[in-house]
Amino acid sequence: MPLEKKFTVESSPFLFRFGRTLFRIMFKVLCRWHIEGGENIPKTGGAIIAPNHQSFFDPPLTGSAMRRPLNFMAKEELFKVPILGFCIKRTNAFPVKRGAQDLSAMRKAFSLLKSGRLLLMFPEGTRSKNGQIGKARAGAGMVSCKAQVPLLPVKIENTNKLFRLKKIKIKFLKPIYPPANFSKDDYLKMSQKVLDKIAGAAFEKNEKKK
Repeated sequence: MPLEKKFTVESSPFLFRFGRTLFRIMFKVLCRWHIEGGENIPKTGGAIIAPNHQSFFDPPLTGSAMRRPLNFMAKEELFKVPILGFCIKRTNAFPVKRGAQDLSAMRKAFSLLKSGRLLLMFPEGTRSKNGQIGKARAGAGMVSCKAQVPLLPVKIENTNKLFRLKKIKIKFLKPIYPPANFSKDDYLKMSQKVLDKIAGAAFEKNEKKK
C-alpha cells in the first residue's frame, strides 16, 4: 500500500528531517524495504505507534516509513553519549529512566499526545533477543488508556537481520482504541491486543516496491 499522502504539518527539527531522509534511502536501497498499511496511520491527532521490537533500527525504520513526525522515548544514558546524545536530542527524542517510574517522561508523553503528536512505544518494553514477539508489558496500554488515544500496531520483520541485507518489511495495522471506562487490568490487555494483532498479521504475497 502507498504511504499516506495527506498528513498534518507539524514542526520537527531539521536534523530529524535530514536523518529521516538518509534512513529512507538506506532502507530503500540496501534493504529493499516493503511498506504496507500507510492509510491506517491517523492523519491528525495523537496516537501511539506500537511496533514489535527486534533491533535498534526499529525506531528509525518506523519514523522514516511515515510522513508525520514521530516522537521517541530513549533511555537517559544515551543522551550522555558524545555525538549520539547531541543527535537524539534534536531528533524528537526525550529521555526516560529505565527500571523506575519516571514522572517527567510520562508528563512529556502525555503532553505530546494531548497536542496531537505521534509517540513511539514498544508493547514489549524491550528488544526481543531471538526475533520472536516477546511478553507484553503494561506501559503502552497504560498511556493509551490514560491519554485516551489509539494504539497503532506495527508489524516489523528482519531488522534483526539488517546486516545480512535481508529485505525489511513494515506493516501499519488498524488502530486499537482504549475503553472509555478502564481499570488497571486494561493496561496489560491493551498491550497484549497489539501484540496479538501483530502476530496474526501477514504481509501481501505480491509485494510491490514503494
